[in-house]
Amino acid sequence: MDIQLPGPIAAYFEADRSRSVDAVAACFRDDAVVTDERRTHAGREAIRRWKTEASTAYTYAVEPIALSEDEGRTVVTGRVAGNFPGSPIDLRYVFRLDGDRIASLEIVP
Repeated sequence: MDIQLPGPIAAYFEADRSRSVDAVAACFRDDAVVTDERRTHAGREAIRRWKTEASTAYTYAVEPIALSEDEGRTVVTGRVAGNFPGSPIDLRYVFRLDGDRIASLEIVP
């Protein structure tokens, strides 16, 4: 499915696909927050560590399959397939944007 993602979100998924933790971290504001697997990662350095850990633990690919807006948040449903328990799974990536950067991201089932 071809989805037109907002620029910062498209950049996030492209950086994730390329496995560049620095490029992923650059998509976020300095004070951004990511919540994934019930853990919160605050600040660009913490986000870089989170992405490094996730990329080391699993090999996966995300295909955005749906896009919606909800109370100022952009929600992308992504089909995630890889070498982790329960694969494949559809996850919701809930973004809050601030200009050309991501202010927050919550990844939930």
